Amino acid sequence: MKIYLVGGAIRDALLGLEVKDRDWVVVGASPQTMLDKGYQPIGKDFPVFLNPKTHEEYALARTERKTAKGYHGFAFYADEDVTLEQDLSRRDLTVNAMAQDADGTLIDPYHGQRDIQQKVLRHVTLAFREDPVRILRVARFSARFSDFSIAPETMILMRGMVANGEADSLVAERVWQEIAKGLMEEKPSRMFEVLQDCGLLPKILPSLVNHAPALQALDLAALQHYPLAVRFATLQLPAQSLKAPSDCIQLAQAVTKLLNGYKANLNALEMYQCLERGDAIRQPERFVLARQAFECVQPNISTGPLKDALQATLAVASEPIALQALQGGLSGAQIGDLIAKARIQAIEETLASHRL
Repeated sequence: MKIYLVGGAIRDALLGLEVKDRDWVVVGASPQTMLDKGYQPIGKDFPVFLNPKTHEEYALARTERKTAKGYHGFAFYADEDVTLEQDLSRRDLTVNAMAQDADGTLIDPYHGQRDIQQKVLRHVTLAFREDPVRILRVARFSARFSDFSIAPETMILMRGMVANGEADSLVAERVWQEIAKGLMEEKPSRMFEVLQDCGLLPKILPSLVNHAPALQALDLAALQHYPLAVRFATLQLPAQSLKAPSDCIQLAQAVTKLLNGYKANLNALEMYQCLERGDAIRQPERFVLARQAFECVQPNISTGPLKDALQATLAVASEPIALQALQGGLSGAQIGDLIAKARIQAIEETLASHRL
């Protein structure tokens, strides 16, 4: 039984980057061997175990055989006779197909170190074309390592997978998982450029095809280190284009309402209506994120006045107004009007103070 460090940890170390996660491959062991040594099984599709002390993941070396279309269409084999090189051969890119033994010796049968030096993302073997998720992964790594190019032969494989329908088996949940990771990379626009180049973007996100302004807004959000929901909202995607979580979708909707109503030099009433449409009074924290996304999409329009308007609105004590109105016999709608007038007046006073 031998244990090797594999994958991204080696790649990042060679690039001089911080190593955040470490993955291990075990050669010459069976599932029972791992259980006997106290490792805890967590893998559903193939044997993966947690180290009882470090809680890092240890996977048995395995091979895979294509049995059907899609990334679920594989049969896995993991046992004592699977070699390290066989395990590395099933990986997506050469830069992710390196291993290191206990004394620090690099095992690099597919020349990943060379491709790191040449800044190239290259598939390991033709098995690459059997898993459509790898198209998304190449695009995501292109966003992370934005100074790397994609090997021409790898792009040919990616285009072929789209053309022959292999990529049609991608499920929405898995697409979102990879897109979400890519959105958080250094230059996320490059992910969508790669997806367009290989032909997959028109199939999964047609609204982004040749949409340079959206990609520029996205990169601006990345430059500001904004969170995932803000980056997603800058893309202005149609509803349910991706299986995104509700916080991302709701923020995108709030930004759309802002884009449709906010501009420079609004009066107090227009400011208040804009806040109402964006649900800013009820959810001011989300509105902060909406403003961030808006300013990435419209960098020449400051939302500072809208921020001041919201602060003025929130400072209005609505309960005393409502209580006095109830005592005067006013209805619910009339009470709402009074509160709205008080808020608009507060915004007007704030705007006036800034004009002085």
